[in-house]
Amino acid sequence: MSTPCPEARRRAALLDVAVVGGGMVGAAAALALARAGFATALLEAREPAPWRREEEVDLRVVGLAPSSVALLEALEAWAPIRDSRAAAYARMHVWDAQSGAAIDFDAAAEGRAWLGWIVENNLVQWTLWRALERAGVQRLCPAQVTGFQAHGDRIDLELDGGAASLSARLLVAADGAGSPLRRLAGLDTHGRDYGQRAVVAHVATERPHESTAWQRFLPGGPLALLPLADGRSSIVWSLPEAEARRVLALDDAAFCAELGVASDFRLGCVQATTRRAAFPLKLQLADRYQAERLVLLGDAAHTVHPLAGQGVNLGLRDVAELRDTLAAARAAGRDIAAAHVLRRYARRRRSADTLDAWSFDALGRIYAWQAPPLVAARALGVRLADRLDPLKRRIVAHAAGR
Repeated sequence: MSTPCPEARRRAALLDVAVVGGGMVGAAAALALARAGFATALLEAREPAPWRREEEVDLRVVGLAPSSVALLEALEAWAPIRDSRAAAYARMHVWDAQSGAAIDFDAAAEGRAWLGWIVENNLVQWTLWRALERAGVQRLCPAQVTGFQAHGDRIDLELDGGAASLSARLLVAADGAGSPLRRLAGLDTHGRDYGQRAVVAHVATERPHESTAWQRFLPGGPLALLPLADGRSSIVWSLPEAEARRVLALDDAAFCAELGVASDFRLGCVQATTRRAAFPLKLQLADRYQAERLVLLGDAAHTVHPLAGQGVNLGLRDVAELRDTLAAARAAGRDIAAAHVLRRYARRRRSADTLDAWSFDALGRIYAWQAPPLVAARALGVRLADRLDPLKRRIVAHAAGR
């Protein structure tokens, strides 16, 4: 699309909300707020690449929980995603490489048809991006925020080039884990680097994936095989840095052979693979989710280990919470960006995100135990959990966002 001229940007000056970052979470936030009746702009440095059915499946996929699908349905974005290329999974099987202890989750046991959906990141982002204009969202792209200043009832944004500015009642930072806006706002983070990379690829296997998400915990990190709509599986293989580099350098035949061993040949031999990529893994939580007339959303607020597949789902829960908080403030005649309003959003989401992030971290640490007595204790706990249906129902409900 064409770039709006500075004059056009100035005409968009008085907004309710300016969202910075057009990834899945940022685009969903802009769309949700616009559909809730807020005058909204989305600023993004680069327009997303169009999703095309004839192209190879994106290496980055997300497991959408029921809460995320419900939000996308409310935004009228789920049907085109589902009908384009999405794979429902009804079961999850998780097992320990060292002890063999396993736990199974089945949607049928909960009276549901599925546990979640595996969807390409760029399909979700592109679908949301196309819906923005129809919802009345002003898309400013390319655009980058170089600074901002809060003034009583508004926050003024300085845009790249110095020739344009924008004002809104609220600034939403959805600009990723390295968030420049978070840094400009003086919001610190804490967490830890896992010293791992997630190796991703799509593979063809001897046996079908059975609409099941498979996850094996290995000493070096978890390996997930996620069902794709075309019958293949998407892998997310968490490995120490040096091991990830070695695996990436293997030729296809050697990679498939090693992956077969790592997956315990659960789906038979691995017959073919796409190109591979790897992404660094870390735990990062913002100390605060708000500053004056500014809130953090998605990866700008939290990044978590992918072992539970909840990163994007947490971000979309941020979106739903922010929409509902702002709508309630407006209905009560309050300033939507008043400090006490933003504190309500920040308190609820930071509490939930922190609990989830450190729970995933603890799970990873437990599965990293290698001493025989600790492995035996872990196996006993897993086997006991698999027999406790109320506990499993609670785990499934939490993952679903209920």
